[in-house]
Amino acid sequence: MITRRNLLLTSITALLPGFTKAASCPPAPDIKGDGPWFNSSPLALAQLKGKVVLVEFWTFGCYNCRNVMPYVNQWHERYKKKGLVVVGVHTPEFAHEADPRLVKNFLLENKIDHPVVMDNEYDIWNRWGNRYWPAMYLLNKSGEICYRHFGEGRYTETEQQIRTLLAEA
Repeated sequence: MITRRNLLLTSITALLPGFTKAASCPPAPDIKGDGPWFNSSPLALAQLKGKVVLVEFWTFGCYNCRNVMPYVNQWHERYKKKGLVVVGVHTPEFAHEADPRLVKNFLLENKIDHPVVMDNEYDIWNRWGNRYWPAMYLLNKSGEICYRHFGEGRYTETEQQIRTLLAEA
């Protein structure tokens, strides 16, 4: 039964870090940015229609981001042939993280081969209204955000959401 109290609690919960299910599936802002792209030519969401897209905001100096990386890499490898596209948005927290050479070296050292765009000016970050490292957003094949997760954990749930979105017609 939906009550005013339950509706209020649901609304408040949606604002908390770690909230995972989008109340609806709003259209995703674009991912194109002015920074260099690694492992890909520049991408825009319009190019990815028909694909499930995992957009991950991260920075190489973030301990929590490093803990999430093995899972993101596994999902990329496991589901790329089934229609998943992983796009990393590297948004630096500190000045040294804005150096493209350091980002490139980090990607090579950690065998990250999915597309990554540098967002040094926080253009993509602000367009998405993001506030967390790491942050993951799953887009359905129509380019709508249907799942989000901030921080570490919920790996099984996130992978299940990937499978669910890939199975949709």
